[in-house]
Amino acid sequence: MDQGVQKGLVDISDRVISAIISYVVMDTPGIAGMSGSSVTGNLAKLLGSKIGAKGMSVEVTEEEVAVHLQIIVDYGCRIQEVCKSLQHNVRSAVENMLGLTLAVVNIRVEKLALP
Repeated sequence: MDQGVQKGLVDISDRVISAIISYVVMDTPGIAGMSGSSVTGNLAKLLGSKIGAKGMSVEVTEEEVAVHLQIIVDYGCRIQEVCKSLQHNVRSAVENMLGLTLAVVNIRVEKLALP
């Protein structure tokens, strides 16, 4: 009996991927929230992106995931460090939990959350 043969198909919903990424974003220190306007959301829809949540665009192929985030950073944090940490956290979550390769994590800092 061949142990390496797979029977069936595993399909992960785009909503699941978006939920994982949303959780990681909000769990990353220095991030106040996600941002996004209806203009950027509509543009992403026209370009064929999958919209998971406000401030997030996720493009999924059979082997790779591309993530585009719009975030709000807490005042007083080092923006570059927060973004690098977020990229690392998103990459780890997608690759470990989903077994997919993360092609890119693009981050756009839209706002600064003042105290």
